[in-house]
This record gives sequence, C-alpha cells and structure tokens, in this order.
Amino acid sequence: MGRADTLPSVIQGGMGVAVSHWRLARTVSLAGGLGVVSGVGPDLLIARVLQDGDPGGHARRVLANYPDQEFVTRTVDRYFRPDGLPDGAPYRPIPKLDLHQKPDAVRLTALGAYFQVALSKEGHDGPIGINLLEKVQIWTPAALLGAMIAGVDAVLVGAGVPSHLPRLLDRLSRLEPVTLPIDVAGASAESVHEITLDPGAAVTGLPASLPRPAFLAIVSAHVLASYLARSDDTRPDGFVIEGPVAGGHNAPPRRPALDETGQVAYGPRDVVDLTKVAATGLPYWLAGGYGTPDQFVAAREQGAAGVQVGTVFALSAESGMRSELRESMLRSLADGTLDVRTDGRASPTGFPFKVVQQDGTVADPVVVGQRERICDLGYLRTPFEREDGSVGYRCPSEPVDAFVKKGGDVDETEGRLCLCNGLLATAGHAQRRPASGGLTEEPPLLTLGQDLDGARDLQARYPDGWSAAQVVAWLMGDLART
Repeated sequence: MGRADTLPSVIQGGMGVAVSHWRLARTVSLAGGLGVVSGVGPDLLIARVLQDGDPGGHARRVLANYPDQEFVTRTVDRYFRPDGLPDGAPYRPIPKLDLHQKPDAVRLTALGAYFQVALSKEGHDGPIGINLLEKVQIWTPAALLGAMIAGVDAVLVGAGVPSHLPRLLDRLSRLEPVTLPIDVAGASAESVHEITLDPGAAVTGLPASLPRPAFLAIVSAHVLASYLARSDDTRPDGFVIEGPVAGGHNAPPRRPALDETGQVAYGPRDVVDLTKVAATGLPYWLAGGYGTPDQFVAAREQGAAGVQVGTVFALSAESGMRSELRESMLRSLADGTLDVRTDGRASPTGFPFKVVQQDGTVADPVVVGQRERICDLGYLRTPFEREDGSVGYRCPSEPVDAFVKKGGDVDETEGRLCLCNGLLATAGHAQRRPASGGLTEEPPLLTLGQDLDGARDLQARYPDGWSAAQVVAWLMGDLART
C-alpha cells in the first residue's frame, strides 16, 4: 500500500502481545477499519501457540505458505504439541534476541510476525497493520521483515522517536541489508552499537522485492511530529496523535507530577497543537478519548483523517484477552467500579502505563507480593555498556540484587511490574513455574484507556457483549450494517 491517505478512518489500536489478536484485526478489516496486530513478542507467541496445540490448525495452515519451509519444519518439530502441554507443564524457552542477532532468533521473530499478519489478511483484501514499540528496537527489523513478507499494509510505531523507520522500510522492501542503531545506556561517545539484518540470509526463498507498507508514527507532541516531518529520511506517511487517557503506555508529561490520587498528572503543556501537526501536510488520526461516534465526528472536524481506538476493541468478543478477564471487566463496567489508573512506576520502560485495578491481577498488592521477581523474557530490557565496553542487559522488574549488580539504581526497581509475562498471561499464554506448594501460573496484567464513555455506550446498546464489527459500524454511524 505505502500511502497513509488510503488507510481507513477507524484504526484498531495495537494492544499488548496477543490482545490485538489476528481474529480481532481480521474482523476490524473486514468491517472497513484498519485491523492491527501487536508486533511485540512475535517469536514467543508463535512458539507458545504451537505448544498449546495450535487450536484449529491456523498457525500451521498459514506457515505452509511461508517461503522458508526448512525453518518452518524445524520450528513445528521443536514446538508443536498436538495435545497441548500437559497440565502445569511450563512452556519451552525460545532463543533470545540481543545485539548479536542469533540467526534462529531472527528467523523465529520474522516467522512469528508473518504468522499474525498472514492470518489477519487471510481470505480478504482489507488493510492490516502491525504495531511496534521503539523501545523494543532489537526485534524491529526481523518483525518488520516477517510482516512485510505477509503483505502488511501499515506499520505503527510509538514509545519513542522512530526516526529510522522510513529508511528501514525502504531498504527492506528492496531486500537490502539494514542497519539499526541501538540505544545503549551509559555508552561512550566513541561507542557504536547497532544491529544488522540481511533479508536474504535471514529468510530463504524471498521474491525480488516486497511491498512497502505505510508508516504511521505514534506521537504525543506536535514538536516531535514537526521534527519527524522535516526530512525525507525521518518523514512518516502519517501520524497517530495519542492523548494521555489512551491505554497501555503513555508519553511522560512535560512537567512530571502526581495528582492527589498518586497518578501521573498531565497539564496544558501536554495538549497537542493540531494546527502544527496539520502544517506537516501529513494525515493524522487522533487517539485517546476518541472512542464514541461523537468523538469520531469531533476528530474529523479537527482535521483528522479518523481515530485510533483501543478500549472498546479490547472488550469486544474477538479480543485476544482471556474471556473470563474480559467478562470480569465488563461486570465492573456495568456496576460502575471499573478503575483504570495511570501508573508512573509499573512499566520497566519508565513510561506511564495504564493499569486496570482488578483482584487476581498484578494490580493487586497481594498478588505482586506472592510473585517471584523474574525477568526471563526480556523484551523491555535495557542494553547498557559495561566498563570494558561490552554490552549487558538489565530490567528494573528483575530481582533487585541482580539489577543493582548490573549498575542499576535500586530506586528504579520500586513498583515495577513484569509487563511481558503479565500481558502474555492476559492473552492466555501464562508461563507456569515451580513453587513451594507446587506449580504457579504468571498472573495477568490488564490495561484499558481511562475514557470509558464508548464502552459504557456499547454496553447499554449490547448488554450481552459486542463484536468488533459492531464497534466499527457504531463509530462510523452506520448501525444498519449490524
């Protein structure tokens, strides 16, 4: 596709790991929106889906069309369990990506991204996007390659300054080797840290070229939008302008402060000047507080091409969230007790993060106190430079002693949650671990946006729950299609 101005007016937000499931993305696309899958942890997701027995055979079906069949065979042989894992059995680990870009880790990442996008696009020609975090740089080239092999139409990137994405996409579309500079904490001015990817070496059997998808930068400041738009090297094809009530990660406020409830507080300096965004000449979508038909109209009246919406899709029938968790939040929504907080400490990234306050999740202090601190997935690890110039990795949600031993500040560990394991548990892929009383399962982490007006309106209209297609039609004011 490669052009943002051809994208739909309704974008389904990319949500943690498999909450933005391929079924959700496909349904949204079929309904006339842009369905979006998560590009975080695609290597882990494909491995766990196969270990769960690949219900319905969907993964193995689309993997049969992947160009590198030798690697597909090896992956299926390694991870597929026809009857799923035995009760309580832990998931098998996968090779972990780092600056050295181990070949099998690169290949598994590309395969996992392909799997999600290919299933989302199966049987129709509607647009599909993939959402990535700038913070998770090490996985970006491989995930993009896999998604582009599957024909992804749009790439959405936030949680940082994605200035390298346009060039990265251009080169990958031509199947040229790419190099991506990596942010390394404490690196000297003379140090150069980067990763490289040669598409032809990573995946065999590729065509001569790949379609270049449109690139939407997710930003929360007009200053950043203007900066990215000023050069062809950094210029995206459009923007998603995300406000502070949006779910998941939020940009830090310009003046860090807490309100009377202990939540991260935002002020007038955090309001985006849309006239300056419009001055870039690029289309933009508004996100965070635009999840009703009236808000959709308001966005269009402000010059936006449309809206990006997450919460009402996360609570829809096609969401990848475990059904009992979704139903619990819907009950809380109905009785007026659903509480979403902007937590400035939860995410290891240091970005504010929206956390739903639900018993039995990591929002519960009792649950957190019972969970052993462990960082075994590492997507949010920070690379850091040691005194000898080598690179190590640390995460403020890992065991405190380990973090401090690696040069981390002990204050950085306070209140941190393991988002990687928590979001996987939310999507039904919780790791099981040995414990003193037997086996234990990783607890879930729930996130939604703070503007719940859309969810309340839909619940009043559809008290037994709603589909993603109904959300798209409702937002666009065409209820006749439902």
